[in-house]
Amino acid sequence: MALLGVVIAGARVSLPFTVFQPGPTINVLGKLDGKQILEVSGHPTYRDDGQLRMVTIIATQPAEKVSLWTSLYAWLNPNDAVYPHSAVYGDSETNAQNKSEDAQLMTSSQDDAVAAALTLAKIKYRAVTVPVVASVEEGSPAAGKLKAGDQILAVDGAATPTLQKVVQRVRSLGPGALVHVKVRRGKATDEVEMVTRAAGTTPALRKQGRVGVGLAESSSYSFPFSVKVRLSNSIGGPSAGMMFALSIYDLLTPGSLTDGKTIAGTGTIDADGAVGEIGGIAQKIAGAQSDGAHLFLVPAGNCDEAVHAHYDPAKMRLVKVSTLTGALDAVRSWAADPKASLPECPR
Repeated sequence: MALLGVVIAGARVSLPFTVFQPGPTINVLGKLDGKQILEVSGHPTYRDDGQLRMVTIIATQPAEKVSLWTSLYAWLNPNDAVYPHSAVYGDSETNAQNKSEDAQLMTSSQDDAVAAALTLAKIKYRAVTVPVVASVEEGSPAAGKLKAGDQILAVDGAATPTLQKVVQRVRSLGPGALVHVKVRRGKATDEVEMVTRAAGTTPALRKQGRVGVGLAESSSYSFPFSVKVRLSNSIGGPSAGMMFALSIYDLLTPGSLTDGKTIAGTGTIDADGAVGEIGGIAQKIAGAQSDGAHLFLVPAGNCDEAVHAHYDPAKMRLVKVSTLTGALDAVRSWAADPKASLPECPR
């Protein structure tokens, strides 16, 4: 009975931890529900019979309780990881907020991946700078109405193509005005309304309006053709950017980049092709090897952690990349000769 009590207590005790586990890997060159994950309209494409696999992790959610036994199991499992909850999520972050943020990051990551792939393929496109919400003050008129990442398209019917136009328009309305703000959130547009407050306490600022958001500038793209990425809504975040870009480049250019082989990798991407580090690298490496990858592209900033992942170096090589060009060169060299000299993560 005493042992049973300990087991029950261990299941009920919640600890302030977040658990990472290997998630599924997805061949971006393949299909989802019978349809191509990458769909290009308006430009020739060249299909590759190999695999470029993006990798994922399964993480406990912000509001999810982690039991003592779950934590212990993860600690003992070489493929899992346990982190302090505060190191992964904000104090008041909800599951819905986390999902929304990940969806926005996924959308912007896909746009950046298309831009990077077209840059590498020497295909011209147009990039413009647009105003976006960087932060929302708690208790402000915008709280619960606007979100970080929202692109502001118009304020009370007036187009706001620049950050300065947004500020000028809101301030010109004065305090106490009902204002309609048109935004693009992900791929959808919406219009929200709120009542402005005084911009400050000085005589001049008391006559100007504000809604309580911090603004930043972000790039928006106009591409010469359409590139659609079809994935489950449960997958979010920016960490597949580099694999999206590599797959799009492969699709747009003649020949087989993979030579029929299976390659996996991870890393954020920007329009200039810079590859950034990500979280959960050890779990992603474990998942990639489990799904048959023999080459794994690791962001340079993740190399120190990656070499301690639970994987078999005799079966899968870890290659360090910092740019999309470097990733492309590594894949081409390895596909031609799996024993080729590559910039590997040092063990």
